[in-house]
Amino acid sequence: MNRMTEEGRKQLEELIAQVMKDGQARGIAVGIVDSDGQIQYENYFGYRDEENQLPITRDTIFGMASVTKSFTALAIMQMQKDGLLSVDDPVSKYVPEFTNKNLKEPVKLWHLMCHSGGFFPLPRIVINKTAQEMGIEDSLEDELIYREDFAEEGVRRVAERLDEQTRFTGRPGQRLSYCNDGFGLLSDIVRRHSGYGSFAEYLDKKILKPLGMDRSNISFIRNTLDDNAATLYSFENGEWRADRDYQNDAFVLHGGGGMKSTMGDMLKYAVMYLNEGTAENGNQIVDRYSIQEMGKPRQFMKPGIYYGYGLETKQLEDRAVYEHGGSLPGVSSNFSFCPQEEVGIVVLCNTMDVSVAAIADAALRAYCGLDVQEVRQNHNIRSWSRQEVEELAGRYVSGEGDTFELTEENGTLSMKVNGNPTDLQAVYPWQGMVRKKYSDIYLTAIRDEEGHVYAAHYGSRIFPKEMN
Repeated sequence: MNRMTEEGRKQLEELIAQVMKDGQARGIAVGIVDSDGQIQYENYFGYRDEENQLPITRDTIFGMASVTKSFTALAIMQMQKDGLLSVDDPVSKYVPEFTNKNLKEPVKLWHLMCHSGGFFPLPRIVINKTAQEMGIEDSLEDELIYREDFAEEGVRRVAERLDEQTRFTGRPGQRLSYCNDGFGLLSDIVRRHSGYGSFAEYLDKKILKPLGMDRSNISFIRNTLDDNAATLYSFENGEWRADRDYQNDAFVLHGGGGMKSTMGDMLKYAVMYLNEGTAENGNQIVDRYSIQEMGKPRQFMKPGIYYGYGLETKQLEDRAVYEHGGSLPGVSSNFSFCPQEEVGIVVLCNTMDVSVAAIADAALRAYCGLDVQEVRQNHNIRSWSRQEVEELAGRYVSGEGDTFELTEENGTLSMKVNGNPTDLQAVYPWQGMVRKKYSDIYLTAIRDEEGHVYAAHYGSRIFPKEMN
């Protein structure tokens, strides 16, 4: 088995320092574990609390954000194995509040598991606003994550809003557009139909405790009060904010981003995937078939990257890599594993919008004895056709609050993202690319049967085009 060389470690830690500088990251944890549970690399940079110079440890709690989606998909696969549901069933069978009324075909569980229900991005329904409107609050004695009335109100709001959509990205299962609402419904299916009474209880009894992940949970207030929980650093309204508000921008249903965990616990989680469902302690969490189904590429995300069930899949040369990242106020996270190299990688950060995926990729490359700097794809220079310019020009608005505009200038397209000029390069017919320092973002036209552009895939979302 490969081991990281001193030169590889040096290159990796130089890149980590650069990523921290670029993202103003306050603290980062990086770990590599093999399939036997042996730590191959573990290091901590910066602080869990910069103001008080408190160090990060293996037991420091970080937000996981969308890494949670792999836990939710794993729970659904467990329930399928136990005969409680089938991923081919319609969502409405388990969530009667969701009537599927404006779609001609049923949305199935597996569609939600790979973000292909057909829904455009929607404004986030958040925990604190919902609780406030219900006149309740979180407390250690009566946590929101266990309250049935809060869950029922959350699923009603999410399901009804999805039902109200009349424009869609396509048919159910046709194409990917990242959808937290869908994973919220999946976690409520776990709550209602597993026999455990809450998504939190199911995770604890069926996944976390069997894996020995004793510092992990989807609580909010418990982590806010934990002495070894990371302070969250967020850039909002032009200034940095530091707090331990784990409810900030948190979705009302917890399956899309509610998990909090530690380096020590997440390395155990990685070992389970490397052993196709069996934990380091010998407990079988799920069968091999279910793990393999989670990793299958089912939806195109961007060139070289596809989405399965709560996991993305890509290639590192001839190696398959499965991963998921996460981002919330004060949270940047990435979890990945490579079966061929028999290693898992965890990168956790207490600062928002930090390029932790670049660190994860560099860590795997260093472990494999490769140069940590990825060779980026270069494209032949091409021009937009007249038809592309005419069809793509317009304003695209996401319900999550982001917008971009494509305008014609001298026969080509110029781009602004949230009002900021952005260099968009034509790379293929109906597809452009924005080159960032650590990754590339692709823009792909979505066209109807007559060839007219009605939306565009940008990053992981499909943005509807504003109609005249």
